[in-house]
Amino acid sequence: MEGVDLNLLLARGRIEAVFLKLALLFKHSLNCCKYAITTKAWFILNRQVVFTGGRTQPGTTKPDEGDRHPYSIIDCDPTRDAVLPSVIYIQKILRRRPFLIKNLENVMRRFLQSLELFEENETKKLAIFTALAFSQKLSGLPPETVFQPLLKDNLVAKGLVLAFITDFFKEYLVDNSLDDLIAILKRGKMDDNLLEFLPSSKRSAEAFSEHFTKAGLLSLVEYNEKKTFEVKLKEMKSALTTLIAEETDMPEVIEAVKQHVKEAKLPDFEVVKILWDILMDAVQWSGKNQQQNANAALRQVKTWANLLNTFCTSGKLELELIYKVQVQCYEDAKLMKLFPDIVRSLYDQDVLAEDTILHWFRKGSNPKGRQTFVKALEPFVKWLEEAEEEE
Repeated sequence: MEGVDLNLLLARGRIEAVFLKLALLFKHSLNCCKYAITTKAWFILNRQVVFTGGRTQPGTTKPDEGDRHPYSIIDCDPTRDAVLPSVIYIQKILRRRPFLIKNLENVMRRFLQSLELFEENETKKLAIFTALAFSQKLSGLPPETVFQPLLKDNLVAKGLVLAFITDFFKEYLVDNSLDDLIAILKRGKMDDNLLEFLPSSKRSAEAFSEHFTKAGLLSLVEYNEKKTFEVKLKEMKSALTTLIAEETDMPEVIEAVKQHVKEAKLPDFEVVKILWDILMDAVQWSGKNQQQNANAALRQVKTWANLLNTFCTSGKLELELIYKVQVQCYEDAKLMKLFPDIVRSLYDQDVLAEDTILHWFRKGSNPKGRQTFVKALEPFVKWLEEAEEEE
């Protein structure tokens, strides 16, 4: 084995044989294993050999003096087939030499913080390597090691981070699901901060969607849009809950709702449902006292009827509100018997029109608790129909 030319093994792509050769040569000394390899096949991770083919000059990716082996990530083609052998090789090294795990983490952090020193296709190779490393569940490469070093202001501002992370996302999603990617982002504490990969001058949800749509990552765009929507929805609910709890003047509350709706681009039907949830959540419910609960709910409807009326601007939205009331009364035991009283109150406050209520009663009710609620509303509907006939 000692007579075998390591470079010949490399040329034939037999990296496992190279490792075995090195392991046999230096099995008696960890220090030798770390420092004594001076041939072209110097693979020890803390010298960046696997990545660049040899040692690099401080602060650069340029080679130090001396020979460099021809088998490295930077020197291979920017394809998964070319990079994957290096990932598998490192994986086998780490299993046999776990003391090198920290070395890999340090090397990756150094390279990712120095993206400006790499050519465009070299950055792509690093991105492919990183994606394949996660796909292969490579030891010693926690997500925070990758994502946090990337967030240097100068790297982000130059667009280098966006280019790297785009290639990373594309390559990782070849073999993995979006859920797998999100799990990695969560571990790296980036799932809520995807916009930070964009330069500050382009840091907007619209710019994010445009860029990653062009990159063919529609599933990621949809995820981010949903995440953004949920965040804005949460902010809106929190702000309005505070305004209602403080009994803020109606015009101010209405204006606040309009502003949040505009910023979050909320659909009209979502606004109606959100407002109802907020109003009911603000009610001070009284345990099992049904009458007190009824009075509290009806008082809330009467107090904030103008708010509901402002945003229930069509028959469809009024019907959406009835659906919401019906489902909530069905799912909340304390509200089950309040459905007809709530509908009657919304009618009295001009939030619900007669035609909307009749349409719901005849053919538009939600399946949840349909028979119970239709029967409970019969007396009121009968009164409406009689009043309609008299007119």
